[in-house]
Amino acid sequence: LNPWDVMLCVSGTAIACENALVVAIICYSPALRTPMFVLVGSLATADLLAGLGLILNFVFQYVIRSETVSLLTVGFLVASFAASVSSLLAITVDRYLSLYNALTYYSERTVLCIHTMLAGAWGVSLCLGLLPVLGWNCLHDRTSCSVVRPLTKSNVTLLSASFFLIFLIMLHLYIEICKIVCRHAHQIALQQHFLTASHYVTTKKGVSTLAIILGTFGASWLPFAIYCVVGDPDYPSVYTYATLLPATYNSMINPIIYAYRNQEIQRSMWVLFCGCFQAKVSFRSRSPSDV
Repeated sequence: LNPWDVMLCVSGTAIACENALVVAIICYSPALRTPMFVLVGSLATADLLAGLGLILNFVFQYVIRSETVSLLTVGFLVASFAASVSSLLAITVDRYLSLYNALTYYSERTVLCIHTMLAGAWGVSLCLGLLPVLGWNCLHDRTSCSVVRPLTKSNVTLLSASFFLIFLIMLHLYIEICKIVCRHAHQIALQQHFLTASHYVTTKKGVSTLAIILGTFGASWLPFAIYCVVGDPDYPSVYTYATLLPATYNSMINPIIYAYRNQEIQRSMWVLFCGCFQAKVSFRSRSPSDV
């Protein structure tokens, strides 16, 4: 057994278990039906599928050796991870809108916008996953292979370019979010006629949280995306594994950042497992702008 494949399988198992719990909590709790939790549920679902894809890839690689199965597994992984990254972008857009249009955020128009974003994200992700299955692969032309077989160089270039675009959009939106948060905190402080220490603490905490979110996302995916563009299929496969494994960790960290830190999900978790709260307790969902 290749130890790198084993680590990817272990990573996939941890990802699947973490995100399956998040999906179960959101489906179980009627209170978690706000746009924010719909987006978190989409992210958890995508990461859950990605974890299952890593497990299936390991099983089929060592149990059922087939080019067709290999293409299906790779396509499934591409679609799942693409949906995960797209859901992260949708969450970022939602956070920006919740601050930029705070007065009209809780409206039917917002719900429609969220559902439209998710439909587009999952539709594009599904198309990206189907490309290698429908023929955009290097099974019959080894010279066109990329560092991720059986994907072609042009295929991984498209995926990497899409990631870079999404990363730049998220970076721009989080910078705008930081500006809005700082401006709101400053205005509140001025209305109180003095700048309190809490003003600086709140602003620093918000900016730090956004930096952690974006930094974690970039640190996880950037090495792999860059290597897909500059790497050569003749390079040792250890380079591919060494950049791909950290990318999977993003799906492992996502439920911690976006779900388990949320008080409503924590309470719902107690309801689901311990019955420490009554099922009829009403939870006030915080705005996704809460960072």
